[in-house]
Amino acid sequence: MQKIRWGNVLTYLLFVVLAGTIWYGHAMRSVRNTRVPVLVSYTNVPGSLAFDEQGLPDTIIAEVRDAGQRLNGYLREPLRLTIDLGSYIRGEKGTIHLQSDDLRQRISNILQGTSRLIATTPEEVKCGYYTEQEKNVPLAIACQLEPAEEYQIVEQSFVNKKNIKIYGKDKVLESIDTLYTQQVSFDGLIDTSIVRVPLALPRGVRVNSDTVEILVIAERYTEKKIIVPIRIQGVPEGTKIRLFPQEVEATLRVRMSHFAQVTSQDVKAVCVYSSERKDKLDVELRYSNPYITDAWVYPGTVEFILEQ
Repeated sequence: MQKIRWGNVLTYLLFVVLAGTIWYGHAMRSVRNTRVPVLVSYTNVPGSLAFDEQGLPDTIIAEVRDAGQRLNGYLREPLRLTIDLGSYIRGEKGTIHLQSDDLRQRISNILQGTSRLIATTPEEVKCGYYTEQEKNVPLAIACQLEPAEEYQIVEQSFVNKKNIKIYGKDKVLESIDTLYTQQVSFDGLIDTSIVRVPLALPRGVRVNSDTVEILVIAERYTEKKIIVPIRIQGVPEGTKIRLFPQEVEATLRVRMSHFAQVTSQDVKAVCVYSSERKDKLDVELRYSNPYITDAWVYPGTVEFILEQ
């Protein structure tokens, strides 16, 4: 078996790395053409403005000539071009047309000084526009917001806005009085959360932003048990009723941060007498304290006898 000469292997690998380094350095310094993306955004566009089906491009491909190092920089960090459409929009209907010379000049202005623009795809930007009707409608939550175990949602509301402008044709807008969120679900919510929810847009309706933010506050709850005397109502004059038992146990679901603010004075247990009932009456819990989110009573019915 022939013995491996590691010294020769290491020498060979050293020359491979050296050759690769020299090649890479040459490639970075050599001048060539490369197609690089230009991300395009538009300003001064009225919300009611709609475009033809092809729309305005959000990316333009620019063929640029420069050293490889500079071109690699364009690929790592794409160029960004902002186009102000204010001077291109005249009237309620028309065409936006950025001619090739104009488009090339705009892109050349954001290139580095050593770079030369060879061509763009598309060569020019041309798109028809028209003005749609608008309507202001309230937003409504249709998504499912589920708290984590032992938590309860105490508030859910839209962030910053309760209404939204929608755009479309008159006949479409007339049939819409409220715009709902999509029926997506968010589970395990605790404390304070902001969730982003897509809107359920009817066909033919457009908005400036198709998502909204909802503020959700979920607070841990606990249970508080109190003994409450039963009050009876609707008893005919001259009639006395004895209840068995005369007190019930009320279980209250209370937000933990307001546990101390809930007392026995906040709850009433009431039975309403009816001559049609022979031996038992239902017990109803009544409460007005906003920190009580739910309540139930045991027993739910009590026996009674009439006393002469």
